[in-house]
Amino acid sequence: MTVIRKANEADIPAMNDIYNQAVLETVATFDLNPHTLEQRTDWFSRYQDRYPLFTAEIDGEVAGYGSLSPFRDKEAYKDTVELSIYLSPRFQGNGLGKNMMNVLIEDAKKRGFHTIISGITGGNEVSVRLHERFGFEFVGNFKEVGHKFGEWQDVHFYQLILK
Repeated sequence: MTVIRKANEADIPAMNDIYNQAVLETVATFDLNPHTLEQRTDWFSRYQDRYPLFTAEIDGEVAGYGSLSPFRDKEAYKDTVELSIYLSPRFQGNGLGKNMMNVLIEDAKKRGFHTIISGITGGNEVSVRLHERFGFEFVGNFKEVGHKFGEWQDVHFYQLILK
């Protein structure tokens, strides 16, 4: 059974493992070095009030997580957030990303956010299709802004204006 809920401190080690797999094996994040539990605990502390952090649990195991983060630190951006979803490879391809997206978008609406932005590394067509399915529109491409695994990476930006 899948349960999507607010993340708690007990989830930090599993979320760290999921994130570090992405660091080491994918271009979904531009971090180059795995995070320590201390770093992840500090990261977790930023998601207490205005910005949500959810975990997806399947049969009691943390299978992924998603968040809405500040888009920029200038005050005029306060109603724009950046969406992130990370899934354990064991649980990809079974609709979990879609379920997480539903929860994050609905939560963003409840919190009164106006716009959601997602940065998707070039070549990640699964993520592009997921975003487009939810009405995100391509709004721009930053070319060769990250260097990982010996190659320059583009980041494609998608935007959803909430109604």
